[in-house]
Amino acid sequence: MKKESLAFLEELLSKPSPSGFEQPGQAVIRKYLEESADEITTDVHGNVIAALNPKAETRVMLAGHVDEIGLMVTHVSEKGFIHFAAIGGVDVGLVPGSRVHVHTRKGDILGVIGKKPIHHMSTEDRKKVPKMKDLWIDIGAKDKKDAQEYVRIGDPVTWTYGYEKLLNKVVVARGFDDRIGAFVVAETLRSLAGRKIPVALYGVSTVQEEIGLRGARTSAFRIEPHAGIAVDVGFATDFPDADQKTYGEVHLGKGPIVGLGANINPVLGGLILETADAKKIPCQLAAEPRATGTDANAIQITRAGVAAALVSIPNRYMHTPVEVVSLDDVENAVKLLRETVLAMKPGMDFTP
Repeated sequence: MKKESLAFLEELLSKPSPSGFEQPGQAVIRKYLEESADEITTDVHGNVIAALNPKAETRVMLAGHVDEIGLMVTHVSEKGFIHFAAIGGVDVGLVPGSRVHVHTRKGDILGVIGKKPIHHMSTEDRKKVPKMKDLWIDIGAKDKKDAQEYVRIGDPVTWTYGYEKLLNKVVVARGFDDRIGAFVVAETLRSLAGRKIPVALYGVSTVQEEIGLRGARTSAFRIEPHAGIAVDVGFATDFPDADQKTYGEVHLGKGPIVGLGANINPVLGGLILETADAKKIPCQLAAEPRATGTDANAIQITRAGVAAALVSIPNRYMHTPVEVVSLDDVENAVKLLRETVLAMKPGMDFTP
């Protein structure tokens, strides 16, 4: 991966962007694309929309959501401990004992998530997954007044885990779901900037996917694309005890995942696979027998309908603070999307 691209990825991953609070991540996206895009706007919802060749007849939308899961402050106790609720699908079993940042109007405040120590728990209690309401964030405050000098109700919270390298071009960070998708969309646009492309290409860094695909709904309504490809993460199943009979056989490093099923337009999905074959880009297949839980679902049923597809980056340990992806898969996803766009024809008909 180019040094400039890697620096962009690391900066994007360093910015806290839980659903509803995506502005730090979106600022990085806007800055990175402002010189490449023919047009770039941010809508009232917070979606960043960058366009190449916007006057072309056929409109194609690429969408990766920039929001991540997190927590939100709901209460400050008399003793200064902070209680919270989940933003998105948080696994409560992974929450206790972790370090977090509370993102306040005065800056980031470090905290730890506490619970009753194991020595004080009954045998039965030790077997139970804790409830969110029984956990708290300790920022070291003396009391409620002291805590409220910094923290207020509604402040977002994210884990402190950052980007690091493992072996073999495998990397770990919190929030690869789905800042890696937003990264792939931005990199695809950058790679096509200055080239003659056959369609109007809209790259969208969407918001609030984790709480209901909300940003994709509004941005697709605005763009009115003829075709839209969501770029998200998909379940890698190459770890111990993975249920491959249910979730398929997907490996890190063997290419992006191309979805097939009801949420995928046959013409667009077929073009993606034909392009992968023609350009010798490795990819893997995923069965999607019903609507996917991705932006592709929202895009497909916008207005009178859109030809939708889904390209995903294999991801281990989804919705944990230690999500793992392969940079080879990321680079191949960019190549696959770029070549698919170049393979399109002006006025292309996506009717099955």
